[in-house]
Amino acid sequence: MQSTDSPTLPEPTDATQDSAAAAIREDRLWYDNGWTARVIKNEDDDGWAVEMFKDGETEPALVGPWTMGRDKKNPKPLDQTAFNTLVKTATEVLQRHAQQAHAALHKRLTVFALERQWEIRLDITPDEYEPFATLSAIDDEGEEVARVRVRPDFRLTNAGAAGWIAGGFPRLGRDED
Repeated sequence: MQSTDSPTLPEPTDATQDSAAAAIREDRLWYDNGWTARVIKNEDDDGWAVEMFKDGETEPALVGPWTMGRDKKNPKPLDQTAFNTLVKTATEVLQRHAQQAHAALHKRLTVFALERQWEIRLDITPDEYEPFATLSAIDDEGEEVARVRVRPDFRLTNAGAAGWIAGGFPRLGRDED
């Protein structure tokens, strides 16, 4: 979505300022409590859209359609209720994104091997130059029994984990400690 005739985003404020004094409440631009809502023209069609920015972020956390006003030409003005709803929705989007990112980097599974239950963890450490992962085994008493460094693209499966346990926790792959 491209914006034309859009209000500019406010500069980040000092945390010690009174938030009521720093708040902006205009028809197409609201800023309060670290969030900015900006209504923009949707160049893809004749409608309007709203962008939600969290302080310090350059990309919007949320972009969605915005309602036309009564004249069917201009956007409906922002109000406190709409702003609160947009903040809640944008916050939920960011929380889901963080949960998905965490789940992609930290995987766990439970396997049964050697007549015991084991929790196997794969923790990926993203790094621009040297990413790696750590594979660890925790026994049924909660003690870490083994830890080896593996490639960041290591595929964690039940069969592979059971084989690693049965084999005495050998080092895997070429990314070893």
